[in-house]
Amino acid sequence: MTLTQDKIDLISRIIKSDRKYSSNEDLYDDFFNETCRRSNTIINAIDNENTLESYVRRVASTAIINVLKDNGRLRRSKNGYTSTKEVVFEPSKTGEVIDYSGYKVNYEGIKLPPTPEEIAIQKEVLEFVAQTVKKIDAEDSDKNYLNIYSMRYDKGMTQKEISEELGISQSEISKRLYCLLDKVKNVLN
Repeated sequence: MTLTQDKIDLISRIIKSDRKYSSNEDLYDDFFNETCRRSNTIINAIDNENTLESYVRRVASTAIINVLKDNGRLRRSKNGYTSTKEVVFEPSKTGEVIDYSGYKVNYEGIKLPPTPEEIAIQKEVLEFVAQTVKKIDAEDSDKNYLNIYSMRYDKGMTQKEISEELGISQSEISKRLYCLLDKVKNVLN
């Protein structure tokens, strides 16, 4: 992915303005790389600067949280995320204090639910893909792209079921889905 200098500056500014960035400056490169990785498919497709900034802000926030979790600097708690530098001491029934500072939590294998930022980004991407499919279908309506896309991804039908429903061979359905996804991918790039 090639980013123009203005997009690099935007990502850098957003990362540095995030409240989780302070006292984690040594992870700037990881924050930047993760933000770029998560946004590379759509960052060049958005023309509106306000929309782009809003999108990158959400992506950067999620990227920073993931990098901090991966580096053991952040853990999930009842109230959201807390720094691993904050040690919670709970009195035991006998009144003695237990020191948990020597314990490290391993998050591997735990599937956390998506964050609100991730849900919002997924929604935006899905809306963009849906609009793109509609445009492609309008340009080449005899291929029935929108209907095939809806059956496959909205209704979860198999290619065989779609071919039976539309009276088209399964190989033709497969070709059209591949062609459609290739066109959507070209729009994103």
